[in-house]
Amino acid sequence: MATHRRSPQPGSTRTSRVTVLSAAAAAAALSGGAAAQVAAADPAGPATDTSSRVGQLYQQAEQATEQYNAAQERATRLRREVATLQDQAARGQERVNRMRDALGAIAGAQYRSGGIDPTMALMLSSDPDSYLDRAEALDRISTHQAADLAQLREAQRSLEQKRSMAAAKLADLERARSTMKDRKRSVQGKLGAAQRLLNEMPAAQRAGFVRGLDGRASRSSRSVPDMPDLPASSSRAAMAVAVARAAIGSPYVWGSTGPSSFDCSGLMQYSYRKAGVSLPRTSQEQKHAGHQVPLDQARPGDLVIYRDNASHVGMYVGGGRVVHAPYPGARVRYDPVDMMPISAVTRP
Repeated sequence: MATHRRSPQPGSTRTSRVTVLSAAAAAAALSGGAAAQVAAADPAGPATDTSSRVGQLYQQAEQATEQYNAAQERATRLRREVATLQDQAARGQERVNRMRDALGAIAGAQYRSGGIDPTMALMLSSDPDSYLDRAEALDRISTHQAADLAQLREAQRSLEQKRSMAAAKLADLERARSTMKDRKRSVQGKLGAAQRLLNEMPAAQRAGFVRGLDGRASRSSRSVPDMPDLPASSSRAAMAVAVARAAIGSPYVWGSTGPSSFDCSGLMQYSYRKAGVSLPRTSQEQKHAGHQVPLDQARPGDLVIYRDNASHVGMYVGGGRVVHAPYPGARVRYDPVDMMPISAVTRP
């Protein structure tokens, strides 16, 4: 998450929303171990296997979502770069055209005045002094024209370079679009597989599965240090906290950055953008968008990064809680800061 993005993107329309049973998706916000722990309440082996598999699929979907977000961000950046290069190429072409026109006019004038040998013209001139003045002027024009020709060649080289760079960026953009489509299919495939597994669960078991995952009274097995209630580290962090809190109840939609729906990193980016701070798009990048602090020194506005692969992020708001967008089918809410294994705490 580095501190410091929109034209519509292919594959990023809101039709990409995948909403599933709130109960079902809950597994996405937990580690595989947590999902298995809930499933263990039912000793039936197949039920345990199904619960664990659902948890794994939702974690994988969240990883694929962040990969999709990264590809989307890259495509947006490339699109801007292509537009800039194409604009520079267009202006370069206009400059080349003007220089060609100017040089053509000078060349035509010289051709017309040079139709007679300069020595003979001087001998036949009724005003030799006037002719010499004109000849000197023509010589200066010729020297100036030579410089203009050199500038024209340089302008043409620059134009070709801009066109070549634009073509390369367009190829990169096409690859980024293809990657986005692949990531989108991956997310949708994993969410669809999880939904099918959930649909196969008996209703009572599914309801118990949901209650266990959403009832987060039980804390993780990791010991959490005492976390004193401290003020936000800055006025901007305090504003970001206020924005994130105002989003409580908004639905999770993968790939969304607000204002009415969010995925986990999208909520962080939106909240800080409203506070005047630019965060990168993905939770993996957001992990490095500032300096890291120990958990026991966390202050409101700090970003809490979860899992070893940094595939989830929430915002610490004090009182041992974070605000986050948990998973498809759920809504932005508060949860204990240690709801999952913590990878890092980053202060933007």
